[in-house]
Amino acid sequence: MSRESELTIGFALVIAMGCGVSNAAAQTDKYPRMAAIGQYLMEKNAEIQLARSAAPDSISRDATILVLGRQGYETAVEGKNGFVCMVERGWMAAFDWSEFWNPKVRAADCLNPQAARSILPIAFLRSRMVMAGRSKAEILSAIKAAFENRQLPDLESGAMVYMMSKSAYLTDEDDHNVPHLMFFTAVMDAKDWGSGAAGSPVMSAPYWFFSSKEPSQMKGLPPILVFLVVVADWSDGTPAGKHND
Repeated sequence: MSRESELTIGFALVIAMGCGVSNAAAQTDKYPRMAAIGQYLMEKNAEIQLARSAAPDSISRDATILVLGRQGYETAVEGKNGFVCMVERGWMAAFDWSEFWNPKVRAADCLNPQAARSILPIAFLRSRMVMAGRSKAEILSAIKAAFENRQLPDLESGAMVYMMSKSAYLTDEDDHNVPHLMFFTAVMDAKDWGSGAAGSPVMSAPYWFFSSKEPSQMKGLPPILVFLVVVADWSDGTPAGKHND
């Protein structure tokens, strides 16, 4: 897989990465409106299995498992190690992503305890709003209000996510999947992590929007910079590369 393909896939992983950000932001929306709710839902056992595949079994077997219901995410399995595995949909990505409403997206991820405490509450709010039929503007307004009223927590140091499922569907572009880890930070300068440097495996992008053309959109949102590092193997231990999913 080319580096350009890896970057494109990164967009669907909740964050856009690296040099492709400007192109992705400039695209006309492929999916201009929300699809029928049923198109975003999965059979429960299939969703549990896909969610667990986000991380190696040593982590996911004792994790809490969430599934998407008609009111938002629900707990399907109670865990005991602090990790939470789920299958995100396209509307968990940046608000200006062209596939935001893509009903095919199935992005399996497993959040560590820090991300479960500080990123997951955002996911819960987004999912409730989406399943209630709210628009992007209404969802964004609700998130800003929740931060203003201290109903959403500050980002915890060390928040990260495993996204190593062989069976995830992350984007319509190129190959649809790549195993990787994501790290959520309050870092202001991606260069501090060597992101984008020649030979560096680290990519990065802001959490909320691909484009910074309208900084007013960010008013009321905490700055979050996300780093992505592609890994060599899928969660089942097989080498990444060509696969038939």
